[in-house]
Amino acid sequence: MKNMINLDFTSRTPIYEQIVKEVERYVALKILKPGEQIASIRELALSLGINPNTVKKAYSILENKKVIQMYSTKGTFIASNVNSITQQKIEEIENKIRLLVSELEEIGYPKEKIKKDIF
Repeated sequence: MKNMINLDFTSRTPIYEQIVKEVERYVALKILKPGEQIASIRELALSLGINPNTVKKAYSILENKKVIQMYSTKGTFIASNVNSITQQKIEEIENKIRLLVSELEEIGYPKEKIKKDIF
């Protein structure tokens, strides 16, 4: 997983949020599968060259979102409920699209043109 995480150190998005988004994206794409073990906090921090507290914060968020499960003696694993995670990600993207379409309509972009040019 360590080679999969792409961080943009020049971005205004905090590093921990970038890690969360990357892991969620790989789960949605089914690159990371249910029950698959992922790097420990220390391993990922070392491989990315970042502070372990940053990874810990990202993992904590992912655990709260039920994307991962952490076991003190076994390690960290992708949760078994990835279908709901994938559906959640789809709904999130759909909402973003609706918002953008709404913004286009507000500035006078015709709905027919949106359908024709964008979709």
